Amino acid sequence: MYAKCGCIEDASRLFNRMTTRNVVAWNSMILGYVKCGQGQRALEVYRKMPHGVLEPNPVTYAGLLNACSSSGALEEGKRIHTQIVQIHGISATPEHYACMVDLLSRAGHLGEAGNLVKTMSSEPNGPVWKALLAACRVHGNVETGKHVAKRAVELDSTKAGSYVLLSNIYAAVGKWDLSRSIQRQRLSRGVRKEPGRSWIEVNGKVHSFLVDDLNHPQRAQIRAELRRLFPLMKEAGYIPDTKFVLHNVAEEEKVMRLCHHSERLAMAYGFISTPPGTILRVFKNLRVCGDCHTATKFMSKIVGRTIIVRDAKRFHHFENGLCSCNDYW
Repeated sequence: MYAKCGCIEDASRLFNRMTTRNVVAWNSMILGYVKCGQGQRALEVYRKMPHGVLEPNPVTYAGLLNACSSSGALEEGKRIHTQIVQIHGISATPEHYACMVDLLSRAGHLGEAGNLVKTMSSEPNGPVWKALLAACRVHGNVETGKHVAKRAVELDSTKAGSYVLLSNIYAAVGKWDLSRSIQRQRLSRGVRKEPGRSWIEVNGKVHSFLVDDLNHPQRAQIRAELRRLFPLMKEAGYIPDTKFVLHNVAEEEKVMRLCHHSERLAMAYGFISTPPGTILRVFKNLRVCGDCHTATKFMSKIVGRTIIVRDAKRFHHFENGLCSCNDYW
């Protein structure tokens, strides 16, 4: 519970006070660190696990592979993946393969990740293809992305993720006609994309924001706060990365759209609504974009706040211009 709320130090203290720990307790601590973007600490917990007394199970290994992926520990991830079958006799599941594909892809080994998918003993499922597709998006690999997206859509044509990723791959390289074509295909099949939304709780009330939201009663003050912070961020070295705006609009419009992403609106509301020094906790239903991640680091230093952002993948703890994920996420 503590780990899932982003209070990883409280989770650790409670874990250390336990006199008896079963494999579920060890797994909870490992996965807790993974969710908070602290892969190396998750691996350290595993090394302290009393092997021989307790045997790791498939959940343990899924957590460890995720830990390697979130910390860039490529060689250790490969070693653990080999151990699953050869040493512990556990059948590698599609989830394990999805973790390995993610690990290899994020490290830039896209070809090796594709070969791993081909050697799977079972048919690759949606998460495996989506992990590979997400890597194609990061590395701008259009040709591989087309093939992977086709397989992902064949497995489940009712989920928007694969359409969105492929559309974004085209948009990122300026192929706007193809990007719009994928969007039209998604809409023609009745597949709706979940809009990005962020939440923040202030004084017991939850406030919800969409991108460029104009519905909040304090929208004028929120935007004024963002305008106040923007020149301070630029003075500190922030440069807007407009490649994360996947719309064919002018550069100035792209910068404005970045400034009005839902998580920034939520943070700005937190700044103007809570006393200085208050920890802010923001939750988002999608992954935080790279530019918002960079911007939040600058804001945390300028306003002197700890900002905890929980996106669709993990927690990010921002403090004094740094993030707990060490920018590997």
